[in-house]
Amino acid sequence: MDVGFIGLGRMGRPMASNLCRKGFRLVVNDINPEAVAELELLQARAAATVAEVASAGQVIVTMLPNSAIVDQVVGGAEGVLANAKPGSIVLDMSTIDPETTDRLARQAKERGIGFVDAPVGRLASHADRGESLFMVGGEPEHFEVVRPLLEAMGSTIHHCGPVGSGTRTKLVNNFLAVASCQMNAEALALSQRFGLQLETTLDVLYGTTAVNGQLKIAWPTKVLKDDIEPGFTIDLAHKDLTLIVDAANMAKVPMPMAAAAREAFSTARSRGFGGKDFSAMVDALCDLAGIEKPRLR
Repeated sequence: MDVGFIGLGRMGRPMASNLCRKGFRLVVNDINPEAVAELELLQARAAATVAEVASAGQVIVTMLPNSAIVDQVVGGAEGVLANAKPGSIVLDMSTIDPETTDRLARQAKERGIGFVDAPVGRLASHADRGESLFMVGGEPEHFEVVRPLLEAMGSTIHHCGPVGSGTRTKLVNNFLAVASCQMNAEALALSQRFGLQLETTLDVLYGTTAVNGQLKIAWPTKVLKDDIEPGFTIDLAHKDLTLIVDAANMAKVPMPMAAAAREAFSTARSRGFGGKDFSAMVDALCDLAGIEKPRLR
């Protein structure tokens, strides 16, 4: 299958690499020439423009940072929809606002182009290993076309419903994943201030309904091990919380905890933690309160 791939950042690059290694013919484009050169070593063909990528692929994959960039790259005058062939499919794996997804899907349909939204769960380290999780929205016939690509990049695929369902499922998922980091940060900061022994506190929490996946699975391999280099940054978590709050406002669903979490992440960004892993929310809070950072011995 001929595949266009636009967006070779920390997530997109390993995903595109896995597609190359598993036999897909890729045409790639990114603003970073080093990322493109890395894919060329895997026999991908570099394209100078988005239009060139769009015209070359049966499926055109986008993995981009935010709604505005997706809107421009996919829907712009020189973008994917303006240059893709009728019958091709856009596979957008970015995390963006649902309204943008819905609008681009409508525009694609008007041009005889399929549209599938498949935002990614799990972290960059999972993308490296081809173990991403995908939440997919799209018509069944389009989903079947892109399924082999998703299987080459990930290990878990959920078809959540029609177009837009993947994006909306991702927002629900990320609300819990990101907000739990703030709750964990406050809990462990309080534990530190109380002078409690971290290992004992964690043993107690792991044995009750207070436990969550971030605290039990992710944090012991990241911030509690003194590793705050990003798998998923505080900046990106803040972006997702903004998408969640805005989408909830559009749907008239009050989400005061999401709004409070977003402001906590804003505070962390203002103190220079934006580029760190989102588990570093506990470090940001401890830094603000003058508390010793929690670390496993």
